[in-house]
Amino acid sequence: MATKLITGGTVVSATGRGKADVLIDGETIVAVLESGSELLGTDLKNSVGQVIDATGKYVIPGGIDAHTHMQMPFGGTEASDTFETGTRAAAWGGTTTIVDFAIQRQGERVMDGLNAWHEKASGECAVDYGFHQIVGGVNKDSLQAMRSLMDEGVSSYKLFMAYPGVFYSDDAQILKAMRVGADTGMMTMMHAENGPAIDAMVEELLAQGKTTPYYHGVARAWQMEEEATHRAIMLANLTGAPLYVVHVSAKQAVEQVAAARDNGQNVFAETCPQYLYLSLEDQLGAESFEGAKWVCSTPLRSKHEHHQDHMWQSLRTNDVQMVATDHCPFCMKGQKELGVGDFSKIPNGIGSVEHRMDLMYQGVVNGKISLERWVEITSTTPARMFGMYGKKGVIAPGADADVVIYDPRGHTSIGLDKTHHMNMDHSAWEGFEIDGHVDTVLSRGRVLINENQYLGSKNHGQYIRRAPSQYLI
Repeated sequence: MATKLITGGTVVSATGRGKADVLIDGETIVAVLESGSELLGTDLKNSVGQVIDATGKYVIPGGIDAHTHMQMPFGGTEASDTFETGTRAAAWGGTTTIVDFAIQRQGERVMDGLNAWHEKASGECAVDYGFHQIVGGVNKDSLQAMRSLMDEGVSSYKLFMAYPGVFYSDDAQILKAMRVGADTGMMTMMHAENGPAIDAMVEELLAQGKTTPYYHGVARAWQMEEEATHRAIMLANLTGAPLYVVHVSAKQAVEQVAAARDNGQNVFAETCPQYLYLSLEDQLGAESFEGAKWVCSTPLRSKHEHHQDHMWQSLRTNDVQMVATDHCPFCMKGQKELGVGDFSKIPNGIGSVEHRMDLMYQGVVNGKISLERWVEITSTTPARMFGMYGKKGVIAPGADADVVIYDPRGHTSIGLDKTHHMNMDHSAWEGFEIDGHVDTVLSRGRVLINENQYLGSKNHGQYIRRAPSQYLI
């Protein structure tokens, strides 16, 4: 692979920005130089294989989406994006690494689940990928298997306090798994909602004839999220396990995380774009069955209770450490419509892997976060949180040449007939306008996106063997 020089741009990191040129040799960044400078007397522009002009643009490390679900079976169907279509869409949006979830259900073996996801992803990904492990059946065998996950490059596992009969773990199972997490250094990821109480709420609402998508949000009230988040934090405190709470949507749950962190506990939280921009009233409450497009768990929260504003504030103060998507797309036709007449049967998930970087950049434009914080929450912190930093999440010598050239003077109109590349028949972000544009995307030195053309291939992405978290206190 030829050498490349990205010249004239402003390199942005989590700690600052400055004019600099980036020299790439093969798959690796080899130098970050003062803009226009020479290396050992060499005229770089005339000696490299390709010069990429980034004048007037930001040069940032490729985005890392640490929470995706490609081809995930759920609710009698399967997430509509394959690893091929989902990672191609990720590349279009400036994301060069995903961390997906291998699944073990009750009655299944952990390693069989991991191997099944390797089979799904191998040779199919346009960008690099890693795996978390869902442990949906905590027992003696799965607890023993968890101790081998580090050898497979899987340094995090996920438990569910929701979905009884599917993924649910009770407190005793969580305690046992967290002891393994503490012993091995693995990060415990938690879906924190009180599943049995939610199921009781669902039953009550359906009995009252309240069947529309709006009531998905009512059934999964914020109290269910706050209570479960607190309980997970207490179990992590007891066991000494590091805890990462996924897709936090309620301000009260964030307050639980913030209090634990103030006490010195290794507790972390992610949120997602939908909890920053969308609401129970405007999206889930859309006319007829349209609200099904935005059914996800945890659910969208009420705009009148100011959850969205609190999420932005928490990103600024680092009470929430990063933004992922929980990308789990389902089409309306044949999938979401399974829940017509019964909101509890709507497959839970929103497709966002293509739009995360743009949506978070709009937060910079709107004065919600700084430019450096944009890079930190979308790339640098995910790399540190999940054991990839140094190779990923940074523009520095020795790092993989995962680079995005972003044009702040560009514009992106999101919509099904505009910038949509995910395998869905609708866009949850239809009509959103972004004051910026992903111009060029490199993954390990290979140009995947340039001048609105896709130049990648499904066999480019490599599996990333991840180390323990580099973010612990």
